[in-house]
Amino acid sequence: MVDAALAQVGKNLSEAMRILGDGQMEPEAGTESRRFSRTSIPGPLQGDGQDVTTILHLVHHLIHEEEDEEDGRDKACQPIQNVGEQGHMALLGHSLAAYISVLDRERLRKLTTRILSDTTLWLCRIFRYDNGSAYFHEDDRDGLVKVCRLAINARYEEYTTEGYAVLSSRQPVIYQSASCRPGLGQHLCNQLGLPLSSLCTVPCNTIFGSQHQMDVALLDKLIKEDTDAGKLPLLLIANAGTPEAGHTDKLSRLRELCDQHGIWLHVEGVNLATLALAQVTSAVMGATRSDSMTLTPGRWLGLPAVTAVTLYRHEDPALSLAAGLTSSQPVEKLRALPLWLSLQYLGHNGIVQKIRHAAALSQHILLKLKSVTCIRTLGLVSQIPPISGASLRDILGSLILSIVEDEQNSPVVLFKFSQESNAGGSGGSVDGLCAGEKEALDTINRWMGEQLAQLVPTSGVDVVELEDEGTCVRFSPLLTAAVLGTQQEDVDEVVQKLLELVPMMSATMNLRQDFREETHRHALSLTYIEELSWPGLGAVRYESQAEGADESRRKQEQKKINDALLTKLQELDTDIFFSTGPEFVTEENCIFVGMVTDDVDVSELVDTISTLGRDIEESGRLLENMTERVRKGILEAELQLQKANEEKLLEEGMLRQLPVFGSVLNWFSPVESSVKGRTFNLAAGSLDSTDVTYSTKVQAGRMSLQDIPTLSAKRLSGQRLFRRPGAGSDSMSETSSIGPVDESSRVENFTMSPNIHPSMSMSPPETAEHAEAYVRPAGLLGNPEQVEAEEERQPEGQEEDLSGR
Repeated sequence: MVDAALAQVGKNLSEAMRILGDGQMEPEAGTESRRFSRTSIPGPLQGDGQDVTTILHLVHHLIHEEEDEEDGRDKACQPIQNVGEQGHMALLGHSLAAYISVLDRERLRKLTTRILSDTTLWLCRIFRYDNGSAYFHEDDRDGLVKVCRLAINARYEEYTTEGYAVLSSRQPVIYQSASCRPGLGQHLCNQLGLPLSSLCTVPCNTIFGSQHQMDVALLDKLIKEDTDAGKLPLLLIANAGTPEAGHTDKLSRLRELCDQHGIWLHVEGVNLATLALAQVTSAVMGATRSDSMTLTPGRWLGLPAVTAVTLYRHEDPALSLAAGLTSSQPVEKLRALPLWLSLQYLGHNGIVQKIRHAAALSQHILLKLKSVTCIRTLGLVSQIPPISGASLRDILGSLILSIVEDEQNSPVVLFKFSQESNAGGSGGSVDGLCAGEKEALDTINRWMGEQLAQLVPTSGVDVVELEDEGTCVRFSPLLTAAVLGTQQEDVDEVVQKLLELVPMMSATMNLRQDFREETHRHALSLTYIEELSWPGLGAVRYESQAEGADESRRKQEQKKINDALLTKLQELDTDIFFSTGPEFVTEENCIFVGMVTDDVDVSELVDTISTLGRDIEESGRLLENMTERVRKGILEAELQLQKANEEKLLEEGMLRQLPVFGSVLNWFSPVESSVKGRTFNLAAGSLDSTDVTYSTKVQAGRMSLQDIPTLSAKRLSGQRLFRRPGAGSDSMSETSSIGPVDESSRVENFTMSPNIHPSMSMSPPETAEHAEAYVRPAGLLGNPEQVEAEEERQPEGQEEDLSGR
């Protein structure tokens, strides 16, 4: 019979998981959750308290409110842990641990002892670690700290009574590989109170074997040097799967070296998970002979909030207790409860199946990547270096190949984009690239990894930086497959997306040099910006041609032109991406051109950028000049109107200005005024007579629409921008292309009507304040078609005149 309280714990957890699950909130609770907002938290504690359901709805709202507000990103692009039934068991373990902790001491001791012994036995059998003990810890580095303290207690007999004073007589030395995870040795020294001089980093191989394996010969030399210097070699940290590349150290040789010098051997790494499989490589099997090793079954099996486990062998339980590896407190032993429940739920077959599934995913993507051009997978040894003497070369070759066969079964797959040398492009092998080209290649690979992670979020691929290989994309399903629910279909989708990205990356790398040369050809207007951190064709900046301006005004004008140019380029009907570049770019006022395909006409692209920039700059100048001309023209018109009023007054006399008498006099004796009309020429900025307009009935200075040139005149009908004719048309979009420069060329080449139509059948204005009503520029900065339509609607001879006729 199940305890009622125990059953209630499971029921409450199931209800909580149902409410907190994404999209599982009941509809009637939606209105209630809307009243929870970020502004109400923190706030005063409710006086009467709230029920469990209301509190869980609040937590649900806070969880998904964070998702909705996080940088406006799509939730589908964020990998979310796949909490299956085994995950529920792990979560139930945390709830049960709190419930069991309230039992009486004797029952609690018996229960925790059983849980701890069962979990230890199961883990030792699954991972082939005979006669081992287990320490469960939240921080996966804490187990190493405890076993190091155990090694100190074992090697320094007076440490329990004298403490750190005994360490001064013979300083302990801790050895770690250069490929260990960053900060591990420093954390170990800080927790133990040791100086950083006690930490010795061993370099990796540089000739034979992996670039990430510890150099055993050099380690032996370092140990002997420390021993001769009066130091005590204490502990060696080895890797069964380095954090970045997943390579395994030569554990068998390291075991022999540690036995020779009495050093504690500790092993950690993702490849330790493969010890649960039926067939294990000889390289990883060496970990079963280590003094201790740290496992992370929570990540391997997709168990949330499950502790890491350090398995160790030591005969003295007193020293283990002094080091903190065992505890007399029963509550601390309950850390193993979530893992105890999850292991029982999965069973031995379920655990092995999950690890086998992850290993199969690695082999599947490795097989698929071999058929993708320009994608290179990183193996242990790329080739056997040339050695004089065939027999020696054959011996070393067979030795290296045997090591490679072990490493081919590693569950960590690294690959990168690497251009093949070909006659058609400037790219070559990675070894033949200069420093700048290598950095550009690293940027391309970083972009590729980010794109794959975004396009296939369930794949779990990420980007790593290797000292020898540069930027690579890593696929480590043992760390991500159980958490994200990765399947073989996801791996196939990664390869499919990769096939789509590779031609674009290859074309971009090949055309970068052409883009640089074309930009230098337009050196008077464009400046090429060397920005190797940009994954694209390159970056340019339009240089303002203004002369005589100070530096601040020139930069301000340059920023305005480049901003307008970027807007124009982004409005073009093209597949090329234009932006302001990375967030922390050093250059200012630049336009960054993104990835391109091999059918892009780089010459046309650069010509368009230069022409658009020149159009924008000249349009701005025209606008400024026109503003100044209009201002001066208005002032001149006011003076001439004032002069015309004075001449009119002299011609008509004072009698005609009287209100009543003047009207009667004008009725019987009309006066013909000699004041002529005026027209304002915008191009010349001058006031001219309207006699020519009245005599010819035509406005001068108009350009026919057929005379307006366009930059896209050489493009064929329906051809997409910046595409060479007949190249790559099938792979591109079929949408129609609108010439990007037609709009700007209109601004540059269109000449506004230079005439200001004089008024007709109206007398000149009495004062200069009314001059603006009679000076109207026709079609100022308007569309030529609109100006043409206005003229058609206006009959000939009906122009307004300033003379009053």
